Amino acid sequence: MKNQFIQGLMIDWTKINSDSYLREIAAIKNVHTLDFDKPITFFVGENGSGKSTLLEAIAVAYGFNPEGGTKNYSFSTYDSHSELCDAITVVKGVRRPRFGYFLRAESFYNVATKEREYVDILHPSQEYHEKSHGESFLAIAQNYMRADGIYIFDEPEAALSPQKQLTLLMDIYKCAKEGAQFIIVTHSPILLGIPGVDIYSFDDGEVHLCEYEETDSYIVTELFINNRSVLLHRLLNE
Repeated sequence: MKNQFIQGLMIDWTKINSDSYLREIAAIKNVHTLDFDKPITFFVGENGSGKSTLLEAIAVAYGFNPEGGTKNYSFSTYDSHSELCDAITVVKGVRRPRFGYFLRAESFYNVATKEREYVDILHPSQEYHEKSHGESFLAIAQNYMRADGIYIFDEPEAALSPQKQLTLLMDIYKCAKEGAQFIIVTHSPILLGIPGVDIYSFDDGEVHLCEYEETDSYIVTELFINNRSVLLHRLLNE
């Protein structure tokens, strides 16, 4: 029996307007169900393939603020999330999480600012704006990750150096081994290398499981590292 907090989702497309742009996203428009069988699930794909759109909809349908934060965060700087969340039914497991966080790279500044308004004696501000972007990004992930939690991350590597990505990799793996669940959109070949994960690709017009070595993040990185001179010559002289 699966032990995930979110075991899957169902999309009722009758709740989506017939002229909605969502119906034009090739990878998403034919998704009716999706399963989460592993403690860590990655969404990968080219820019515009729909992975962040689906991730955001899952987070909002599960009860997170569209711009990110814990479930206690309730604010709106700019209302940009799609109607997809209203069509999604989240299939929940028997376990209930005690912790959770929705991390979005694009709205991180707003969440870090809002964090100051949620402080009290027992929960002092972490002063994320006083840290570098990368340090605050890693700190906000580490400060909220617990064994009994659900974590939905959209491009958590965006501000992190390769070394810090390795640190985050270790933290995610350890937390998942202890019972947490992660659903993550990423382009990082480092994070994607975590063993024992499911990787859903949004490329080729459909959402489908793939292997690590089949992801563009791996293929392009390997190609560049192993054939840098030839590749750069070809790219810059044609």
